[in-house]
Amino acid sequence: MLNTSKQLIAAARELSKQVERLKFAPPVAHVYNPLTYAWQAHEDYLRRFGGSRKRVVFLGMNPGPFGMAQTGVPFGEIAAARDWMKIRAEIGRPAVEHPKRPIHGFDCPRSEVSGRRFWKLFAGRFGSPEKSFAGHFTANYCPLAFLAASGANLTPNKLPKSERESLFAVCDEHLRRVLEILKPEWLIGIGAFARERGELVATGKKIRVGQILHPSPASPKANRHDWGVTATQELVALGVWK
Repeated sequence: MLNTSKQLIAAARELSKQVERLKFAPPVAHVYNPLTYAWQAHEDYLRRFGGSRKRVVFLGMNPGPFGMAQTGVPFGEIAAARDWMKIRAEIGRPAVEHPKRPIHGFDCPRSEVSGRRFWKLFAGRFGSPEKSFAGHFTANYCPLAFLAASGANLTPNKLPKSERESLFAVCDEHLRRVLEILKPEWLIGIGAFARERGELVATGKKIRVGQILHPSPASPKANRHDWGVTATQELVALGVWK
């Protein structure tokens, strides 16, 4: 029997293969798949932190342009991935880059606010990544980042229906596989979209599904108070944390 990290790596390779076959029309102008050009870092993340069953799986939507798109790590803000998780793999480049959204990997000068807020919560609560990942894991529902011709970020839920359905079928299957591998008690959507997809995939499974506020700076509520305090209160209210 393969250990969980090897199973996650195999599942991620299959996910990458499946999404590479999909086609997207305008307003999507560029599609970044960090499971190809940042595979080494993503595989390192899975190997180091996915090697056991998890009590809680946190689920994001898709890579941010200054997070996983740069580092291959979910919510992969540069400092969190490089300095806290100690992931420092070589990052390649997408086949066709948008000039306003170049991939600099771990040399990216910008910090993803969502990732900084997210991993600050875990670093503050657990200290080391080893203690944090002992019972928790974080994944993205969709591995692709979508850019408009202007360079604006496009989220998967904004795609045309036919493209959305094809993409979601592949991502649902991958999430189903992740849950089979990690066998969590809880699946926590980071935002409403992730919770909704999680509820659909977890139907019929003995997995409790919840939601926390997304840490995006585009969310007025996330900016109003300390996001980590709010998320902790939500997790305590759900019964995930004490």
